[in-house]
Amino acid sequence: MIEISNISKSYNKGAVKAVDSLDLKVNKGEIFGFLGPNGAGKTTTIKMVVGLLNPDSGSIIIDGTDIAKEPLTAKRKMGYVPDNPNLYDRLTGMEYLNFMADVYQVSADMRKERIEHYLEMFNLKGAASDLIKSYSHGMKQKTALTGALIHDPRVWILDEPMVGLDPKSAHLLKNQMREHCDRGNTVFFSTHVLEVAEKLCDRVGIIHKGKLIAIGTIDELRHGENKGSLENIFLELTEQ
Repeated sequence: MIEISNISKSYNKGAVKAVDSLDLKVNKGEIFGFLGPNGAGKTTTIKMVVGLLNPDSGSIIIDGTDIAKEPLTAKRKMGYVPDNPNLYDRLTGMEYLNFMADVYQVSADMRKERIEHYLEMFNLKGAASDLIKSYSHGMKQKTALTGALIHDPRVWILDEPMVGLDPKSAHLLKNQMREHCDRGNTVFFSTHVLEVAEKLCDRVGIIHKGKLIAIGTIDELRHGENKGSLENIFLELTEQ
């Protein structure tokens, strides 16, 4: 579903190698956790996957579509929520969601159904007519998630999606992620909450200093010298 082939990205005229020859494949029906310390290259990788940054080299295929060659087609297959979503503060929540539905050409009946579903799930119905500038961080995060998923994309790309969510909303989102993948779709998400990754993900990849240093199921990562929880494995690998 996502094929990342030998991508690299440097900043400061090549002085800083943010992502270094990264190869990664995420399968259909899979929740894939993308882990790493701050500055490891997670967000840079995600921005290349969704087409916000161009890699210096390599290719990225989304559900059979090369994002460099057919960017609009590839982006229609994705729903993306950045780590710090910036919304249009002078729109109401409902105006923003209808705008996102227009962008993705969602039919009137379908948008009504999906907006109602997510507003109910995230307990946002009472605030849908309020200006976004009046929203808390958590409410903005829920609105960004709803807008990104309104066209029912096959591939979800979520950068720290649980940040700002209350426990109930986080629980419901995790259920939605599982149900989405059970239908043969894909979720690719980054998180610093290793307990969530350990319980939720089918596989995880750990990036450190721009390189993928480990990938597999939790049980596979426990083999050899690495034992215990994902937190222990993560700390051992990233401190080496």
